[in-house]
Amino acid sequence: MGGIKSGNTEGFKEFSQFSSLKEFNHHMEMWLVEHKHDFSKGELVGLKRLVRFAAKIPGVCNAKIGTILKSIHEHYHDNGISRSTFKRMILKARELGVITVFETERKNGSQSSNLYQFNRFPSNEPPKEEKTNHHKETSNLLKTKNQKINKRYEEPSTLDYTYVSSRVPQPFVQLAKCFFSDAKTIEEFWHMVQIAAFRFDCQHDTTDILDISIQAFRQLIRKIKSTNRVKNPIAYFYGIVNNQLMDYYSEKIAAWRKNTHIPYTFIDGVDPDWDWLQSNE
Repeated sequence: MGGIKSGNTEGFKEFSQFSSLKEFNHHMEMWLVEHKHDFSKGELVGLKRLVRFAAKIPGVCNAKIGTILKSIHEHYHDNGISRSTFKRMILKARELGVITVFETERKNGSQSSNLYQFNRFPSNEPPKEEKTNHHKETSNLLKTKNQKINKRYEEPSTLDYTYVSSRVPQPFVQLAKCFFSDAKTIEEFWHMVQIAAFRFDCQHDTTDILDISIQAFRQLIRKIKSTNRVKNPIAYFYGIVNNQLMDYYSEKIAAWRKNTHIPYTFIDGVDPDWDWLQSNE
């Protein structure tokens, strides 16, 4: 998109898709849970640094590539990434839908640094059914033919728990199936566990994560059985898992750095490994 004039970052507020830094942070967590494996280690470093530069106006960055690379080199003590690695990251992020890139120009018409707009993680809502205005006569003519087609292509029934992805641990499946038998719902519950685990940087603690998720699920079922206040079980489950992992993360950090000051933690809304977002609030 051409014609965007470069200038102060404040002038690009209209490009932000997020109402707050916390919302931007949450959407980035979901993007990375879904696509972290699509980026190399160096590309991830570049992406995370770009996210940090997009904190002043949540999800919008107009910094020069050189400025971002310099920041990476300084943070990692001259062990940064190359310009080509950063550009490969940008191409991948665009293809995956994580960002949209706009060209900007100076007052004299020459090209300036790009504007990077982070996109919201897509929801899982089904597309709305399109309404058509076919004439009634046409519908009647096609009715018999459509009935035959529908007999062939009936919508498949919901898949049960035996079709759950192998990425979901079996102990969790065996518990969840007693209350939610379809595969998609069980996978969605586990997806909430992955998001929460990534938020607190403990996704590799698989045994502990599984134990916590099972405890959280049992707590959810107790709440459902004892009250009628759980309108969205998946969202309620995420809240339980998130709180339990926050406690787990706090205990882990306390044991690991008992006498060391930690400047930023994800409990404050920041990934400690990335060192991003908080300093720009």
